[in-house]
Amino acid sequence: MFELTTANFIFALARLIDFVLELYFFIIVGRAIISWVNPDPYNPIVRFLYNATEPVLGRIRRFIPYMGGIDVSPIIVIFIIKFGQWFVVKTLMDLAYSLRTGGGM
Repeated sequence: MFELTTANFIFALARLIDFVLELYFFIIVGRAIISWVNPDPYNPIVRFLYNATEPVLGRIRRFIPYMGGIDVSPIIVIFIIKFGQWFVVKTLMDLAYSLRTGGGM
């Protein structure tokens, strides 16, 4: 019984992490698309995209500067997000499946 409850919790946690990563992926893509035009900095959507992404993108920019005038930090964050979905979420789901079917750890 405990293993089934643990498996369900791990599965739900994996789904939540996957959802949050996917949502942040689309926020990063939106920020990248907005950066191609000259957006109104007072627009609430633009401000939300900037406030939601700048803490992460700013940290990446400290290590990887602009390349030929192009900001590659969104691409790097997208790679990190996709790695998190492919590795972390998949590993958690496999663990939940293993616990659910009685395989243990």
